[in-house]
Amino acid sequence: MKHEKREVPLVVVKRLPRYYRYLGALLRQGITRISSGELSEKMGVTASQVRQDFNCFGGFGQQGYGYNIETLHREIGDILGLSHGYKTIIIGAGNLGHALANHSNFAKRGFELVGIFDKSPSLIGTQIHDLPVQDVDDLEAFCAANTVDIAILALPKAAIEMVVPRLLKLKIKGLLNFSYTEIEVPEDVAVENVHLSDSLMTLSYKIAQTEKKGK
Repeated sequence: MKHEKREVPLVVVKRLPRYYRYLGALLRQGITRISSGELSEKMGVTASQVRQDFNCFGGFGQQGYGYNIETLHREIGDILGLSHGYKTIIIGAGNLGHALANHSNFAKRGFELVGIFDKSPSLIGTQIHDLPVQDVDDLEAFCAANTVDIAILALPKAAIEMVVPRLLKLKIKGLLNFSYTEIEVPEDVAVENVHLSDSLMTLSYKIAQTEKKGK
């Protein structure tokens, strides 16, 4: 299906990975069809919202039939760009970088982890997820010899100011930033800032609201 080009609200975009994960789970269970009502119950939104979300991309369902799960899963994966096989590197091989490399199923989500970098002599040369940790000083040479689309930054704030300008010169397409500091990039570079503290505060809010309802 050719998706219509239109400005899609960020809140809708952020729901797409959840749709994708849930539909994938249904496929593994052998379920082939689902209604917007059934999908809305699992997603925690209304059936109308589900239909509106999908209408942002031209719509996928058939009235009276619902959604073909295999088709919908494939179409959402296409919208998310998961078929592109983006080549990804991790910069920072400490505890966080190590955990991301070992526990993030890059291949299953359509990403190929091709390199891990650090500046620590004690980490350079060690193996993580069958990849050797390379010296971050060799980043430019590596990117000259290999296609790299995405860089995951598992770095402290102090290192960000030195690394990001280098990545921008290397024409990296996207940055996933775990540094707990916002970074500024040109409009042609995508960036996603991950803040664990924000998620904890959101969780705190949800707990507080639940406790209020119980009183």
